[in-house]
Amino acid sequence: MVFSASSPVPPDSPAPPGTSPPGPPSASGSSSSSASDSSAHASPSTQAGPSTHVGAPAHEPSELRAELAALTTEAFRPDLAEIDRLPTLDIARIMNGEDAHVPAAVAARLPEIAAAVDATAARMARGGRLVYAGAGTAGRLGVLDASECPPTFNTDPSQVTGVIAGGAAALVTAVEGAEDSKELAAGDLAALGVGPADTVVGISASGRTPYAIGAVEHARAAGALTIGLACNAGSELGRAAEHPIEVVVGPELLTGSTRLKAGTAQKLVLNMLSTITMIRLGKTYGNLMVDVRASNEKLRARSRHIVALATGASEREIEEALTETGGEVKNAILVILGGVGGPAAARLLDEAGGHLRTALRTARG
Repeated sequence: MVFSASSPVPPDSPAPPGTSPPGPPSASGSSSSSASDSSAHASPSTQAGPSTHVGAPAHEPSELRAELAALTTEAFRPDLAEIDRLPTLDIARIMNGEDAHVPAAVAARLPEIAAAVDATAARMARGGRLVYAGAGTAGRLGVLDASECPPTFNTDPSQVTGVIAGGAAALVTAVEGAEDSKELAAGDLAALGVGPADTVVGISASGRTPYAIGAVEHARAAGALTIGLACNAGSELGRAAEHPIEVVVGPELLTGSTRLKAGTAQKLVLNMLSTITMIRLGKTYGNLMVDVRASNEKLRARSRHIVALATGASEREIEEALTETGGEVKNAILVILGGVGGPAAARLLDEAGGHLRTALRTARG
């Protein structure tokens, strides 16, 4: 589904949104080659690629230009050709209007997202890992989502991880050409020992990035579950993956700058993949983050608040339960609501695979 834009445009716009100009648009390059598109900080879940070797180009320049010109994410918007002459407030309104289209485009892919989540959760329940792989902005978004899982869900840093073309340096600086190598992706995943228990998500706005496709191809050959997240319909990445998720948000405000709507769409989908998977794995109790890792004062205060919301217990009871369970929120809730001691709470949760509701039913008989 091509999602057409309908935001305000300059009064003398010559054509409707999404139409092609008389000649081929200037391929400003995908977000994966732009150092300024976004930045992130390395975390324990960030995997540096073993090499930044760049192979020979896979396409002739004219072929690549034609390929990019055919992509929705690279399409030129004639109606925005003079956006730089508009007042700042008008530009902000146009940009906000463009962003408003993204949730609907994601909504159109919810069945595919749900199927991918269920398949991922099933493998992770058996000890598998969730691995994101991408280049540039797409790779950074994957690493960002992975890095948020340990503090939010108390996962081991290796349980949800991200690899990015060019390694850790590519988080803050463009590593030119790294995205063009399928072999580099295969090497990065081989270094992780990706296998049948794992899930690999290739992320690419264009859906043609060799690094993301190479990651999915390697993972699938190794027996892993594969998901292809792209922003163009009928993408090569989608065809390579068992679970294609193609969120088509239409041409960007700035031609080819897929850090904008495409990046927002990818962030929304990645939020769903990790968050709902963790819900399925018992990392929450209702909408409470009961596996939160209390690594600072703010999170310790949040831990007490979560226990209070879940139990309605007094401050004294909460402090005693958290002390008895070594600060583990889920265990403390079970101590209070299940009427068991700390060691028993740990045992019951282990037997329940970490699912608090299941452990509570057992504790209550």
